[in-house]
Amino acid sequence: MATCISHSPAETEALAETWGRTAPSGLVIGLCGDLGAGKTQLVKGLARGLGITARVHSPTFALVNIYAGGRLALFHLDLYRLETRDQILAAGLAEYLEPPGVTVIEWAERWLSLEAGLRKAPAPGRMRWVRIEGLSETERRIDYEDFGA
Repeated sequence: MATCISHSPAETEALAETWGRTAPSGLVIGLCGDLGAGKTQLVKGLARGLGITARVHSPTFALVNIYAGGRLALFHLDLYRLETRDQILAAGLAEYLEPPGVTVIEWAERWLSLEAGLRKAPAPGRMRWVRIEGLSETERRIDYEDFGA
């Protein structure tokens, strides 16, 4: 597991931008963290690294925002309003676990369980699990680990 301490939203975006530059098609990124932790900030940087110029915002009420126009498409899911795996599956979100691009799932712990073993859960061949923790008003601890192929 790797750890990064971000001292500003710009640093959080910069970290994710580097991920976007090399992200392979089919990658799923699961984000965990409290409200205001910086999950959407991270998605903004990832989009920039993928070459997407559209304005990125949280899909809390839409559940999914799709961004095209970059090196790969970005599928941005927000599960905040869904509480169970059954609700998530009923919403038709399973297709995003094998994306023709990159999928980012905010509140991923509501669907996928790291403790249960992502390789056994309904997870793709390649996944990055990210936990963001607020240390102060501007500092964030970002832990991440890759699973799968």
